[in-house]
Amino acid sequence: MDSSSLLNQYPITSEVWDEMCAAGQVRAPYNNVYEFLKEISPEDLTRKEEMARRLFMNQGITFTVYSSGEGIEKIFPFDVIPRIITAIEWDFIEKGIKQRLKALNLFLKDVYHQQFILKDGIIPIEMIYSCPHYLREMHELNVPHDVYVHIAGIDIIRDADGQFYVLEDNLRTPSGVSYMLENREITKRIFPDLLPQNYVRTVMQYPQLLYKNLASLSPRHIANPNIVLLTPGIYNSAYFEHTTLARLMGIELVEGRDLVVHNHRVYTKTTGGLQQVDVIYRRVDDEFLDPLVFNPNGLLGVAGLMSAYRKGNVAIVNAPGNGVADDKAIYTFVPAMIRYYLNEEPILKNVPTYQLNNPEERQHVFDNMANMVIKKTNESGGYGMLIGSAATEKEMEDFKAAILNNPREFIAQPIISLSSAPCYLNGRLQPRRIDLRPFALCGPNGIEIVPGGLTRVALREGSLVVNSSQGGGSKDTWILSK
Repeated sequence: MDSSSLLNQYPITSEVWDEMCAAGQVRAPYNNVYEFLKEISPEDLTRKEEMARRLFMNQGITFTVYSSGEGIEKIFPFDVIPRIITAIEWDFIEKGIKQRLKALNLFLKDVYHQQFILKDGIIPIEMIYSCPHYLREMHELNVPHDVYVHIAGIDIIRDADGQFYVLEDNLRTPSGVSYMLENREITKRIFPDLLPQNYVRTVMQYPQLLYKNLASLSPRHIANPNIVLLTPGIYNSAYFEHTTLARLMGIELVEGRDLVVHNHRVYTKTTGGLQQVDVIYRRVDDEFLDPLVFNPNGLLGVAGLMSAYRKGNVAIVNAPGNGVADDKAIYTFVPAMIRYYLNEEPILKNVPTYQLNNPEERQHVFDNMANMVIKKTNESGGYGMLIGSAATEKEMEDFKAAILNNPREFIAQPIISLSSAPCYLNGRLQPRRIDLRPFALCGPNGIEIVPGGLTRVALREGSLVVNSSQGGGSKDTWILSK
Protein backbone atom coordinates (compact mmCIF):
# COMPACT_ATOMS: atom_id res chain seq x y z
CA MET A 1 0.00 0.00 0.00
CA ASP A 2 1.08 3.57 -0.63
CA SER A 3 3.11 4.63 2.40
CA SER A 4 1.95 8.22 2.03
CA SER A 5 -1.74 7.33 2.22
CA LEU A 6 -4.15 7.16 5.13
CA LEU A 7 -4.22 3.40 4.58
CA ASN A 8 -0.62 2.87 5.62
CA GLN A 9 -1.48 2.07 9.23
CA TYR A 10 -4.81 0.36 8.56
CA PRO A 11 -4.73 -2.91 10.57
CA ILE A 12 -5.88 -6.15 8.93
CA THR A 13 -6.67 -9.40 10.74
CA SER A 14 -7.71 -12.75 9.28
CA GLU A 15 -10.16 -13.23 12.18
CA VAL A 16 -12.49 -10.50 10.88
CA TRP A 17 -13.98 -10.01 7.41
CA ASP A 18 -12.98 -6.47 6.47
CA GLU A 19 -15.22 -4.94 3.84
CA MET A 20 -12.35 -3.00 2.22
CA CYS A 21 -9.23 -5.14 2.58
CA ALA A 22 -8.29 -8.79 2.50
CA ALA A 23 -4.75 -10.18 2.97
CA GLY A 24 -3.24 -6.78 2.25
CA GLN A 25 -5.25 -6.34 -0.94
CA VAL A 26 -8.06 -3.88 -1.56
CA ARG A 27 -11.34 -5.52 -2.53
CA ALA A 28 -12.53 -4.52 -6.00
CA PRO A 29 -15.68 -2.56 -4.90
CA TYR A 30 -13.46 -0.23 -2.87
CA ASN A 31 -10.91 0.50 -5.62
CA ASN A 32 -12.19 3.99 -6.43
CA VAL A 33 -12.56 4.95 -2.78
CA TYR A 34 -9.08 3.58 -2.10
CA GLU A 35 -7.62 5.70 -4.90
CA PHE A 36 -9.43 8.73 -3.51
CA LEU A 37 -8.05 8.08 -0.02
CA LYS A 38 -4.53 7.78 -1.47
CA GLU A 39 -4.84 11.28 -2.91
CA ILE A 40 -6.57 13.14 -0.11
CA SER A 41 -4.59 14.43 2.84
CA PRO A 42 -5.67 13.74 6.42
CA GLU A 43 -6.19 17.48 6.85
CA ASP A 44 -8.62 17.65 3.91
CA LEU A 45 -10.49 14.57 5.11
CA THR A 46 -10.73 16.07 8.60
CA ARG A 47 -12.21 19.23 7.06
CA LYS A 48 -14.84 17.11 5.30
CA GLU A 49 -15.58 15.34 8.57
CA GLU A 50 -16.05 18.70 10.29
CA MET A 51 -18.30 19.86 7.45
CA ALA A 52 -20.45 16.73 7.87
CA ARG A 53 -20.68 17.33 11.62
CA ARG A 54 -21.79 20.94 11.08
CA LEU A 55 -24.41 19.87 8.55
CA PHE A 56 -25.81 17.31 10.97
CA MET A 57 -25.92 19.93 13.71
CA ASN A 58 -27.47 22.66 11.56
CA GLN A 59 -30.18 20.32 10.31
CA GLY A 60 -30.94 19.01 13.78
CA ILE A 61 -30.22 15.38 12.90
CA THR A 62 -30.49 13.97 16.41
CA PHE A 63 -31.58 11.03 18.51
CA THR A 64 -32.40 10.81 22.20
CA VAL A 65 -30.69 8.60 24.77
CA TYR A 66 -32.57 7.99 28.01
CA SER A 67 -30.37 7.80 31.08
CA SER A 68 -31.38 8.04 34.75
CA GLY A 69 -34.90 8.92 33.70
CA GLU A 70 -33.77 11.88 31.59
CA GLY A 71 -33.69 12.28 27.82
CA ILE A 72 -30.44 13.56 26.37
CA GLU A 73 -30.59 14.73 22.75
CA LYS A 74 -27.43 13.99 20.76
CA ILE A 75 -26.17 14.59 17.23
CA PHE A 76 -26.21 11.27 15.40
CA PRO A 77 -22.56 10.15 14.93
CA PHE A 78 -21.70 9.86 11.24
CA ASP A 79 -18.58 8.35 9.69
CA VAL A 80 -17.57 9.81 6.33
CA ILE A 81 -16.15 6.63 4.74
CA PRO A 82 -18.98 4.76 2.96
CA ARG A 83 -19.78 1.07 3.32
CA ILE A 84 -19.90 -0.52 -0.16
CA ILE A 85 -21.96 -3.53 -1.29
CA THR A 86 -21.73 -5.00 -4.80
CA ALA A 87 -24.70 -5.50 -7.12
CA ILE A 88 -24.37 -9.30 -6.78
CA GLU A 89 -24.27 -9.14 -2.97
CA TRP A 90 -27.28 -6.83 -2.91
CA ASP A 91 -29.28 -9.09 -5.22
CA PHE A 92 -28.71 -11.95 -2.77
CA ILE A 93 -29.70 -9.83 0.26
CA GLU A 94 -32.78 -8.45 -1.51
CA LYS A 95 -34.06 -11.89 -2.54
CA GLY A 96 -33.49 -13.21 0.97
CA ILE A 97 -35.39 -10.35 2.63
CA LYS A 98 -38.33 -10.65 0.23
CA GLN A 99 -38.57 -14.38 0.87
CA ARG A 100 -38.41 -13.82 4.61
CA LEU A 101 -41.10 -11.14 4.64
CA LYS A 102 -43.47 -13.22 2.53
CA ALA A 103 -43.24 -16.00 5.11
CA LEU A 104 -43.57 -13.63 8.08
CA ASN A 105 -46.69 -12.01 6.61
CA LEU A 106 -48.23 -15.45 6.04
CA PHE A 107 -47.31 -16.43 9.59
CA LEU A 108 -49.03 -13.37 11.05
CA LYS A 109 -52.19 -14.01 9.06
CA ASP A 110 -52.14 -17.66 10.09
CA VAL A 111 -51.41 -17.13 13.77
CA TYR A 112 -54.30 -14.65 14.06
CA HIS A 113 -56.70 -16.84 12.09
CA GLN A 114 -56.58 -20.62 11.45
CA GLN A 115 -53.27 -21.27 13.27
CA PHE A 116 -52.30 -24.14 10.98
CA ILE A 117 -48.62 -23.75 11.85
CA LEU A 118 -49.45 -24.38 15.50
CA LYS A 119 -51.79 -27.29 14.83
CA ASP A 120 -49.14 -28.95 12.66
CA GLY A 121 -46.58 -28.64 15.47
CA ILE A 122 -44.11 -26.46 13.55
CA ILE A 123 -44.11 -23.90 16.37
CA PRO A 124 -45.08 -24.89 19.93
CA ILE A 125 -48.37 -23.23 20.83
CA GLU A 126 -47.02 -22.14 24.21
CA MET A 127 -44.36 -20.04 22.45
CA ILE A 128 -47.12 -17.94 20.89
CA TYR A 129 -49.42 -17.58 23.88
CA SER A 130 -46.53 -16.70 26.20
CA CYS A 131 -45.42 -13.87 23.90
CA PRO A 132 -46.37 -10.51 25.43
CA HIS A 133 -46.85 -9.04 21.94
CA TYR A 134 -49.42 -11.60 20.80
CA LEU A 135 -52.63 -9.55 20.75
CA ARG A 136 -55.83 -11.50 21.21
CA GLU A 137 -57.60 -8.34 20.01
CA MET A 138 -56.22 -9.10 16.53
CA HIS A 139 -57.71 -12.61 16.42
CA GLU A 140 -59.95 -13.02 13.35
CA LEU A 141 -59.44 -9.35 12.41
CA ASN A 142 -58.97 -9.05 8.66
CA VAL A 143 -56.31 -6.51 7.71
CA PRO A 144 -56.28 -4.74 4.31
CA HIS A 145 -54.87 -6.97 1.55
CA ASP A 146 -53.66 -9.45 4.24
CA VAL A 147 -50.53 -7.33 4.70
CA TYR A 148 -49.44 -7.04 8.33
CA VAL A 149 -45.84 -5.93 7.84
CA HIS A 150 -45.91 -2.82 5.66
CA ILE A 151 -42.51 -1.49 6.77
CA ALA A 152 -39.69 -3.75 7.92
CA GLY A 153 -36.12 -3.16 9.00
CA ILE A 154 -34.18 -6.43 8.73
CA ASP A 155 -30.81 -6.44 10.50
CA ILE A 156 -28.12 -8.16 8.42
CA ILE A 157 -24.63 -9.07 9.62
CA ARG A 158 -21.60 -10.63 7.98
CA ASP A 159 -19.39 -13.18 9.76
CA ALA A 160 -15.64 -13.85 9.56
CA ASP A 161 -16.16 -15.92 6.39
CA GLY A 162 -18.04 -13.14 4.60
CA GLN A 163 -21.42 -14.91 4.85
CA PHE A 164 -24.58 -12.85 5.38
CA TYR A 165 -26.97 -13.67 8.23
CA VAL A 166 -30.20 -12.19 9.54
CA LEU A 167 -29.64 -11.07 13.11
CA GLU A 168 -33.08 -9.62 13.81
CA ASP A 169 -36.46 -8.85 12.23
CA ASN A 170 -37.93 -5.44 13.12
CA LEU A 171 -41.61 -5.56 12.21
CA ARG A 172 -43.37 -3.20 14.62
CA THR A 173 -42.19 0.41 14.29
CA PRO A 174 -38.69 0.05 12.78
CA SER A 175 -36.61 3.21 12.94
CA GLY A 176 -33.50 4.54 11.25
CA VAL A 177 -34.64 5.21 7.68
CA SER A 178 -34.35 8.98 8.09
CA TYR A 179 -30.66 8.56 8.96
CA MET A 180 -30.21 6.49 5.79
CA LEU A 181 -31.62 9.42 3.80
CA GLU A 182 -29.68 12.08 5.67
CA ASN A 183 -26.42 10.11 5.39
CA ARG A 184 -26.82 10.11 1.62
CA GLU A 185 -27.57 13.83 1.52
CA ILE A 186 -24.47 14.59 3.57
CA THR A 187 -22.31 12.32 1.40
CA LYS A 188 -23.51 14.13 -1.72
CA ARG A 189 -22.38 17.39 -0.14
CA ILE A 190 -18.91 16.30 0.99
CA PHE A 191 -18.05 13.87 -1.85
CA PRO A 192 -20.05 15.19 -4.85
CA ASP A 193 -17.97 13.35 -7.46
CA LEU A 194 -17.54 9.97 -5.79
CA LEU A 195 -21.16 8.84 -6.03
CA PRO A 196 -21.53 9.07 -9.84
CA GLN A 197 -17.99 7.75 -10.37
CA ASN A 198 -18.92 4.59 -8.45
CA TYR A 199 -22.36 4.11 -10.05
CA VAL A 200 -24.06 4.20 -6.66
CA ARG A 201 -27.81 3.49 -6.71
CA THR A 202 -30.08 6.10 -5.15
CA VAL A 203 -32.13 5.68 -1.97
CA MET A 204 -33.90 9.02 -2.20
CA GLN A 205 -37.10 7.53 -3.66
CA TYR A 206 -37.98 5.97 -0.30
CA PRO A 207 -40.48 8.68 0.82
CA GLN A 208 -42.34 8.47 -2.49
CA LEU A 209 -42.49 4.66 -2.32
CA LEU A 210 -43.71 4.82 1.27
CA TYR A 211 -46.40 7.36 0.42
CA LYS A 212 -47.57 5.23 -2.52
CA ASN A 213 -47.85 2.17 -0.28
CA LEU A 214 -49.72 4.07 2.41
CA ALA A 215 -52.16 5.56 -0.10
CA SER A 216 -52.86 2.10 -1.55
CA LEU A 217 -54.25 1.01 1.83
CA SER A 218 -56.95 3.67 2.03
CA PRO A 219 -60.40 2.19 2.74
CA ARG A 220 -61.95 5.06 0.78
CA HIS A 221 -61.31 4.98 -2.97
CA ILE A 222 -60.46 8.64 -3.37
CA ALA A 223 -57.70 10.45 -5.26
CA ASN A 224 -56.01 11.97 -2.21
CA PRO A 225 -56.58 9.92 0.92
CA ASN A 226 -55.89 11.61 4.24
CA ILE A 227 -52.71 10.03 5.62
CA VAL A 228 -51.22 11.02 8.97
CA LEU A 229 -48.10 10.04 10.90
CA LEU A 230 -48.94 9.39 14.56
CA THR A 231 -46.01 10.25 16.85
CA PRO A 232 -45.69 9.88 20.62
CA GLY A 233 -44.35 13.44 20.63
CA ILE A 234 -41.19 15.47 20.94
CA TYR A 235 -39.71 13.39 23.75
CA ASN A 236 -39.59 10.20 21.71
CA SER A 237 -36.06 9.09 20.75
CA ALA A 238 -37.01 8.94 17.04
CA TYR A 239 -38.95 12.21 16.87
CA PHE A 240 -36.50 13.65 14.31
CA GLU A 241 -37.37 10.73 12.05
CA HIS A 242 -41.11 11.26 12.49
CA THR A 243 -40.87 14.92 11.49
CA THR A 244 -38.56 14.14 8.57
CA LEU A 245 -40.77 11.44 7.06
CA ALA A 246 -43.95 13.48 7.47
CA ARG A 247 -42.29 16.44 5.76
CA LEU A 248 -40.84 14.39 2.89
CA MET A 249 -44.19 12.67 2.23
CA GLY A 250 -46.20 15.86 2.60
CA ILE A 251 -48.49 14.39 5.26
CA GLU A 252 -49.60 15.72 8.62
CA LEU A 253 -47.68 14.86 11.79
CA VAL A 254 -50.16 14.28 14.62
CA GLU A 255 -50.27 13.22 18.24
CA GLY A 256 -53.07 11.23 19.84
CA ARG A 257 -54.73 14.40 21.16
CA ASP A 258 -55.09 15.66 17.56
CA LEU A 259 -57.35 12.72 16.61
CA VAL A 260 -60.85 11.70 17.65
CA VAL A 261 -63.05 8.70 16.85
CA HIS A 262 -66.70 9.30 16.03
CA ASN A 263 -69.10 6.64 14.78
CA HIS A 264 -66.20 4.18 14.24
CA ARG A 265 -64.29 6.63 12.07
CA VAL A 266 -61.09 8.53 12.85
CA TYR A 267 -60.89 12.28 12.34
CA THR A 268 -58.25 14.98 12.70
CA LYS A 269 -59.27 18.12 14.54
CA THR A 270 -58.68 21.14 12.33
CA THR A 271 -59.68 24.79 12.43
CA GLY A 272 -62.07 23.98 9.58
CA GLY A 273 -63.73 21.12 11.46
CA LEU A 274 -63.18 17.38 11.56
CA GLN A 275 -61.45 15.67 8.60
CA GLN A 276 -61.67 11.91 8.18
CA VAL A 277 -58.39 10.00 8.36
CA ASP A 278 -57.86 7.06 5.99
CA VAL A 279 -54.39 5.77 6.89
CA ILE A 280 -52.37 6.09 10.09
CA TYR A 281 -48.63 5.48 9.89
CA ARG A 282 -48.18 5.00 13.59
CA ARG A 283 -44.93 5.28 15.51
CA VAL A 284 -46.72 4.57 18.79
CA ASP A 285 -46.33 1.12 20.35
CA ASP A 286 -49.28 -1.29 20.47
CA GLU A 287 -49.94 -0.92 24.19
CA PHE A 288 -50.54 2.83 23.82
CA LEU A 289 -52.63 2.85 20.64
CA ASP A 290 -56.08 2.74 22.25
CA PRO A 291 -56.67 3.23 25.99
CA LEU A 292 -60.08 1.55 25.70
CA VAL A 293 -58.43 -1.71 24.59
CA PHE A 294 -54.85 -1.72 25.87
CA ASN A 295 -53.26 0.44 28.58
CA PRO A 296 -56.12 2.46 30.15
CA ASN A 297 -53.62 5.00 31.47
CA GLY A 298 -52.01 5.58 28.09
CA LEU A 299 -52.12 9.16 26.83
CA LEU A 300 -50.41 8.69 23.46
CA GLY A 301 -53.14 6.94 21.48
CA VAL A 302 -56.75 7.47 20.47
CA ALA A 303 -59.78 6.13 22.34
CA GLY A 304 -61.83 3.96 19.99
CA LEU A 305 -59.09 3.54 17.37
CA MET A 306 -59.23 -0.27 17.42
CA SER A 307 -62.99 -0.17 16.90
CA ALA A 308 -62.55 1.95 13.76
CA TYR A 309 -59.77 -0.39 12.62
CA ARG A 310 -61.87 -3.51 13.17
CA LYS A 311 -64.71 -1.93 11.17
CA GLY A 312 -62.29 -1.36 8.26
CA ASN A 313 -62.70 2.42 8.33
CA VAL A 314 -59.01 3.19 8.83
CA ALA A 315 -55.75 1.43 7.98
CA ILE A 316 -52.99 1.21 10.59
CA VAL A 317 -49.36 0.79 9.50
CA ASN A 318 -47.79 -1.47 10.72
CA ALA A 319 -50.61 -3.69 11.87
CA PRO A 320 -51.00 -4.11 15.64
CA GLY A 321 -49.77 -7.43 16.97
CA ASN A 322 -46.74 -7.78 14.71
CA GLY A 323 -44.52 -8.18 17.76
CA VAL A 324 -45.35 -11.87 17.90
CA ALA A 325 -43.36 -12.29 14.67
CA ASP A 326 -40.24 -10.36 15.71
CA ASP A 327 -40.05 -11.76 19.23
CA LYS A 328 -36.47 -13.06 19.51
CA ALA A 329 -37.73 -16.47 20.65
CA ILE A 330 -39.93 -16.75 17.53
CA TYR A 331 -36.98 -15.68 15.34
CA THR A 332 -35.64 -19.23 15.74
CA PHE A 333 -38.60 -20.57 13.77
CA VAL A 334 -38.45 -18.24 10.74
CA PRO A 335 -36.51 -20.75 8.58
CA ALA A 336 -39.21 -23.32 9.43
CA MET A 337 -41.88 -20.77 8.43
CA ILE A 338 -40.21 -20.32 5.03
CA ARG A 339 -40.22 -24.08 4.43
CA TYR A 340 -43.79 -24.46 5.74
CA TYR A 341 -45.51 -21.60 3.89
CA LEU A 342 -43.35 -21.25 0.76
CA ASN A 343 -41.89 -24.76 0.36
CA GLU A 344 -38.48 -23.15 -0.17
CA GLU A 345 -35.11 -23.28 1.54
CA PRO A 346 -34.16 -20.02 3.30
CA ILE A 347 -31.90 -17.80 1.22
CA LEU A 348 -30.60 -15.83 4.20
CA LYS A 349 -29.61 -17.91 7.21
CA ASN A 350 -30.41 -17.22 10.85
CA VAL A 351 -27.64 -16.87 13.40
CA PRO A 352 -27.61 -20.18 15.36
CA THR A 353 -29.90 -19.61 18.34
CA TYR A 354 -30.51 -21.52 21.58
CA GLN A 355 -33.94 -21.64 23.22
CA LEU A 356 -33.32 -21.38 26.94
CA ASN A 357 -36.57 -23.05 27.95
CA ASN A 358 -35.03 -26.24 26.53
CA PRO A 359 -33.01 -27.78 29.42
CA GLU A 360 -30.32 -29.29 27.18
CA GLU A 361 -29.77 -26.10 25.20
CA ARG A 362 -29.82 -24.05 28.41
CA GLN A 363 -27.12 -26.22 29.99
CA HIS A 364 -24.99 -25.94 26.85
CA VAL A 365 -25.26 -22.16 27.04
CA PHE A 366 -24.39 -22.11 30.75
CA ASP A 367 -21.33 -24.28 30.06
CA ASN A 368 -20.16 -21.95 27.27
CA MET A 369 -21.38 -18.59 28.51
CA ALA A 370 -18.09 -16.81 27.80
CA ASN A 371 -18.66 -17.46 24.08
CA MET A 372 -22.34 -16.49 24.01
CA VAL A 373 -24.51 -13.42 23.61
CA ILE A 374 -27.57 -13.63 25.88
CA LYS A 375 -30.52 -11.48 24.83
CA LYS A 376 -33.89 -10.70 26.35
CA THR A 377 -36.52 -11.73 23.83
CA ASN A 378 -38.43 -8.46 23.92
CA GLU A 379 -35.78 -5.80 24.50
CA SER A 380 -34.23 -3.61 21.81
CA GLY A 381 -31.61 -0.91 21.38
CA GLY A 382 -28.83 -3.07 22.78
CA TYR A 383 -30.49 -3.24 26.21
CA GLY A 384 -31.14 -6.46 28.17
CA MET A 385 -28.09 -8.13 26.66
CA LEU A 386 -24.95 -9.83 27.95
CA ILE A 387 -21.85 -10.44 25.80
CA GLY A 388 -20.08 -13.30 27.55
CA SER A 389 -16.58 -12.39 26.41
CA ALA A 390 -16.90 -8.96 28.06
CA ALA A 391 -18.94 -9.96 31.13
CA THR A 392 -17.81 -10.39 34.72
CA GLU A 393 -18.48 -13.55 36.71
CA LYS A 394 -21.12 -11.71 38.74
CA GLU A 395 -22.90 -10.51 35.58
CA MET A 396 -22.95 -14.08 34.27
CA GLU A 397 -24.30 -15.42 37.56
CA ASP A 398 -26.99 -12.72 37.63
CA PHE A 399 -28.05 -13.64 34.08
CA LYS A 400 -28.12 -17.34 34.94
CA ALA A 401 -30.43 -16.64 37.87
CA ALA A 402 -32.72 -14.49 35.69
CA ILE A 403 -32.79 -17.19 32.98
CA LEU A 404 -33.69 -19.92 35.47
CA ASN A 405 -36.45 -17.70 36.86
CA ASN A 406 -38.02 -17.16 33.42
CA PRO A 407 -36.24 -19.01 30.56
CA ARG A 408 -38.86 -17.89 27.97
CA GLU A 409 -37.57 -14.33 28.32
CA PHE A 410 -34.10 -15.14 26.96
CA ILE A 411 -32.29 -16.59 23.96
CA ALA A 412 -28.58 -17.20 23.42
CA GLN A 413 -26.42 -17.02 20.31
CA PRO A 414 -22.72 -17.68 19.75
CA ILE A 415 -20.70 -14.47 19.52
CA ILE A 416 -20.43 -13.63 15.82
CA SER A 417 -17.33 -11.79 14.69
CA LEU A 418 -19.12 -8.97 12.83
CA SER A 419 -17.44 -7.70 9.69
CA SER A 420 -15.49 -4.46 9.91
CA ALA A 421 -15.27 -1.42 7.68
CA PRO A 422 -12.84 1.51 7.62
CA CYS A 423 -13.85 4.52 9.71
CA TYR A 424 -12.13 7.89 9.95
CA LEU A 425 -11.58 8.43 13.67
CA ASN A 426 -9.17 10.84 15.35
CA GLY A 427 -7.37 11.56 12.08
CA ARG A 428 -6.74 7.87 11.25
CA LEU A 429 -8.48 5.08 9.35
CA GLN A 430 -9.52 2.39 11.81
CA PRO A 431 -11.65 -0.74 11.37
CA ARG A 432 -14.92 -0.84 13.29
CA ARG A 433 -17.63 -3.50 13.40
CA ILE A 434 -20.80 -2.91 11.41
CA ASP A 435 -24.22 -4.28 10.56
CA LEU A 436 -26.83 -3.29 7.97
CA ARG A 437 -30.54 -2.49 8.28
CA PRO A 438 -32.21 -2.42 4.83
CA PHE A 439 -35.79 -1.10 4.78
CA ALA A 440 -38.49 -3.04 2.94
CA LEU A 441 -41.95 -1.78 1.98
CA CYS A 442 -44.69 -4.38 1.61
CA GLY A 443 -47.91 -3.46 -0.15
CA PRO A 444 -50.74 -4.92 -2.22
CA ASN A 445 -48.44 -5.02 -5.26
CA GLY A 446 -45.50 -6.77 -3.64
CA ILE A 447 -42.31 -5.93 -1.75
CA GLU A 448 -39.96 -3.07 -2.63
CA ILE A 449 -36.57 -2.52 -1.02
CA VAL A 450 -34.61 0.65 -1.66
CA PRO A 451 -31.02 -0.24 -2.64
CA GLY A 452 -29.23 0.69 0.55
CA GLY A 453 -30.00 0.86 4.22
CA LEU A 454 -28.61 2.07 7.50
CA THR A 455 -25.11 0.78 8.16
CA ARG A 456 -24.62 1.04 11.91
CA VAL A 457 -21.12 1.22 13.35
CA ALA A 458 -19.74 0.18 16.74
CA LEU A 459 -17.55 3.26 17.17
CA ARG A 460 -15.91 2.05 20.38
CA GLU A 461 -12.78 0.05 19.69
CA GLY A 462 -13.37 -3.67 20.19
CA SER A 463 -17.14 -3.24 20.61
CA LEU A 464 -19.69 -5.46 18.83
CA VAL A 465 -22.68 -3.28 19.83
CA VAL A 466 -23.74 -0.97 17.00
CA ASN A 467 -26.85 0.61 18.57
CA SER A 468 -26.81 4.41 18.79
CA SER A 469 -28.09 4.17 22.37
CA GLN A 470 -24.91 2.24 23.22
CA GLY A 471 -22.43 4.60 21.59
CA GLY A 472 -22.79 3.49 17.97
CA GLY A 473 -22.96 5.61 14.84
CA SER A 474 -23.66 5.13 11.16
CA LYS A 475 -22.25 5.58 7.66
CA ASP A 476 -23.64 5.89 4.15
CA THR A 477 -24.35 2.58 2.41
CA TRP A 478 -23.48 2.36 -1.27
CA ILE A 479 -25.10 -0.30 -3.45
CA LEU A 480 -23.24 -0.41 -6.74
CA SER A 481 -25.29 -0.74 -9.91
CA LYS A 482 -22.54 -2.66 -11.70
